[in-house]
Amino acid sequence: MGCKKCGHESEDNRMKHSTSLCVICYQFAPDNQQDFKGYINEKADSKHLETFRKYFVSSGEKQKQAMIKKAIKGGLMSRAPFGYKIENKKLVHAENHKEIEEIFEEFLHENTSLRKIAEKHKLSVNGLKKVLKNFTYIGKVKFNNQIYEGEHRSIVSSTLFNHVQNKLEKLGIK
Repeated sequence: MGCKKCGHESEDNRMKHSTSLCVICYQFAPDNQQDFKGYINEKADSKHLETFRKYFVSSGEKQKQAMIKKAIKGGLMSRAPFGYKIENKKLVHAENHKEIEEIFEEFLHENTSLRKIAEKHKLSVNGLKKVLKNFTYIGKVKFNNQIYEGEHRSIVSSTLFNHVQNKLEKLGIK
């Protein structure tokens, strides 16, 4: 699909006011529809925008790259999960951190439903599943489908975590 302003052909074109624009023309396009009409009528040569295209990185891509760097360093990627708290921008064990190991042990060794375990620990079933699958509890950081070594202390052992993952898989729990 070609850009209505410069004619650049790309699959990455975006729509504004029902008009196809390349990412460069889109960045400069005014939001006001009247101004937009004037903007579109001022044609640009696609060749003159190639330098911009070559070095253009969307703000979303910049943010993602920064988050990947943070994850590689083991940094905190979101709010503190159950059993942790944030002190000085670092994840540390919260007062209730022993409850996490309890949850893992109960799931692995007791023949109890997820619902009963969730109720006992005042969690939803989905909340419980998130706890059981959360790599944070073994000192890791998961971001963008990659797992990195975290800079925080684990709450459960990798062995316990892996046994729980195997049981979840065996039971078909997603």
